[in-house]
Amino acid sequence: MRFLPAWKRFQLPFLLHFLVLLALGATSEATIQYSVSLGHPEQHLFQVTMTIPDVKGEVTVQMAAWNALYQIRDFGAHVQQVGAFMGQEKAAIEKVDKQTWRIKGNDTITVRYATYWDEVGPFGTQLNGEHAFINPAMILMYVPDRRAENVLLDFPNPPSDWRAQSASFGGIESMGGARAFFFKSPTYDALVDGPIEIGNFQEFDLPGVSPRVTVVVHGDKWRRKLVEEGLKRICEYEIKLMDGAPFDHYTFLLHIGRGAGGGGMEHSYSTAIGVSSDEYLAGVAAHEFFHLWNVKRIRPATLEPVDYTREQYTRALWFAEGVTSTYGSYTLVRSGIWDKERFYEDLGEQITELEGRLANRWQSAEQSSLDAWLEKYPLYNQPEFSVSYYTKGQVLGDLLDILIRDRTNNVKSLDDVLRTMNQDFAKQGKFYRDSLDVRLEAEKVAGGSFEEFFQKYVAGTEPFPYEQILALAGLELRAAEQRRATLGFGAERDASGLLTVRSVEPESSAAQAGLRAGDAIVSWNGGEPPRRIARWVYEQKPGEVLRLKVRRDEKEMALEFPLGEIKETVYAVFENSQASEKARNIRGGLLRGEPSAASRR
Repeated sequence: MRFLPAWKRFQLPFLLHFLVLLALGATSEATIQYSVSLGHPEQHLFQVTMTIPDVKGEVTVQMAAWNALYQIRDFGAHVQQVGAFMGQEKAAIEKVDKQTWRIKGNDTITVRYATYWDEVGPFGTQLNGEHAFINPAMILMYVPDRRAENVLLDFPNPPSDWRAQSASFGGIESMGGARAFFFKSPTYDALVDGPIEIGNFQEFDLPGVSPRVTVVVHGDKWRRKLVEEGLKRICEYEIKLMDGAPFDHYTFLLHIGRGAGGGGMEHSYSTAIGVSSDEYLAGVAAHEFFHLWNVKRIRPATLEPVDYTREQYTRALWFAEGVTSTYGSYTLVRSGIWDKERFYEDLGEQITELEGRLANRWQSAEQSSLDAWLEKYPLYNQPEFSVSYYTKGQVLGDLLDILIRDRTNNVKSLDDVLRTMNQDFAKQGKFYRDSLDVRLEAEKVAGGSFEEFFQKYVAGTEPFPYEQILALAGLELRAAEQRRATLGFGAERDASGLLTVRSVEPESSAAQAGLRAGDAIVSWNGGEPPRRIARWVYEQKPGEVLRLKVRRDEKEMALEFPLGEIKETVYAVFENSQASEKARNIRGGLLRGEPSAASRR
C-alpha cells in the first residue's frame, strides 16, 4: 500500500508516525488513515487530515448526518476549510450536497478540513482546555463504499498531561519528545462505535469483575466508593443474568458534575454517560450496560446495515430501548441498589407518565418507535402528540414478564426470552424481525400464543389491562386524584446537555414573568437544573416560587414566579397481602429473578 505522509502540517515527525504504524502492523493493514490535531483546544477546532490510498480516478467522501441519537443533526454543518491534495498538489474537489464531496485524483488522496465542536457528551463532541470527548462519526469523514476497510486514527502532539482512553485505544508512541495517541479498528463502523476521552481523567478497574471493566471519570465531586460499588453490582448481575459477557474488556466513560450533560449512549464495548451527580449514575448505567446485549447484539434487522445519510426507521425501539429500561429497573432492585418500594414507585411513575399523555390513546408502541426521528421537534414531544417508546416499552416488558411467569408457573420468564434471543440471533450473527421475532421467541419460551397481546398492546392502542395482569403477580394498582404543582412551561436538554425552554403555557405564571420559548436555563433556584424535572415538580407544592436565571440573546436575566396547579390522576403499585401463593412466587421472581435462574440449573 502506498503511503503519503500528511502529518507535516501538524509538526509530527514522519519517523514517529512510521513507528506508530509499525507498532500496529498497520503498514499492510490500515488503509483509510486519520490524524487529528488538538493543538488549539481553546478554539474548539479539530484539524483533521484524512489519507485515502488506492484511488482510481475519483473518490467520494461524506460526513455522517446522524449518530448517537435518532436525529438528523447534519455534522457537515460543523465542517470548514475542506481541501484535497495529491502529494503537494491540490486535487479537484466539488461539494455535492450538505454532507458529500467528490474528489478527482489517483493513488493517494489527502483530505484536510477543520470541524468545530463544543457540545458535551454523551451525545455530542467537545474540545476545550479541560479535555476532548469525541464521538468519531461527528468529526471523521468516510468513503461510502470503503467503510469495511481497516482504519487508523492518531492524535499527534496532545497536551503533555493528557491521556487517552477508548474501547479501541491502541496506545501511545513517542520519540524525540513528541507523542501520539493512536487507535485502530477493522472498519470505520467499528471505530465510530467507540467514543474517545482525552484529557486528565481518573481511571480504575472494577475489582472482582470478570471480564475486565474499566471506569474513566472526567469530573469533580464524585465519590469513588459509590461509583465503584454501584457499577460493580450492575455489571456482575447483568453478566450473570445473560450467561456471560460478550466482551473481553469494557469501558465506562463517565462525565460527572455540573455541565456534564445528561443521559447515556451505548456502544458495543463501552458506554458514555453524563450525569450532574454520582447519585444518578446507577440508574443510567443499569440501562446502558444492558444494551451490550439488547440493541448492540440482539439487534433489529431494520437498523442494519447502518445508513449514516438518512433516517433509519424501525418499529422495534419499544423493545430495544423500552424493555432495556425494564431490565434497568430489574437490575437495580435485584442487585440491591433499590429496595422493592423504590421499584414499585418507579413502575407507578411509568404508568402515570404513560396514562397522562393523551397520545397514548392513539399512538402504539410500534408507531412511537417509528416516529423516534421526530423527537428533535418540541411540538412532537408534547403529551397530546406522542408517547415515549421508553415508557411504553418498559411497562410492556413488565406486563409480558408477568404473563410468561403465570403461564409457566414461574419456571420461565422474560429473562429466558432475552437469553433465547441472545442465543438464536446475537450469537448466530443474525438480526431479528422487529416485533414479530420478539413475539415468536416469547411464545417459544412460554409455550403458547401471544398474538392477541401483541396485536392489542404493541401494534395496537387498546388500554393496558394493568389490574388483571398485575394481580397475577400479587400487585395492585391504585389511582388517586391529586392536585400538584406544574411549571407552566416545557423544557428539554439538547445534545450538549443545556436545558432549553421549548414551550410556555400562555396563561401561566411563567409566561407572565416573561419566560419565553428558546430561553436557556442557566440556574434553577440558585443551582443546577434537576436532571429529572418531572420528579422535582412532583415533590413541590403549588404556589412555591421558582427562581430561574436564563440566557437569551447572549444576555442573562433573572426570573421568578410561583408554580401553578393542576389536577391529575396518579398511579401507585402496592403488594396485595391476600395474593395467592402462585402470585407471591411470581412477584418474588420479578423482584429477585431467582426462580427462572434456578430452572436452568
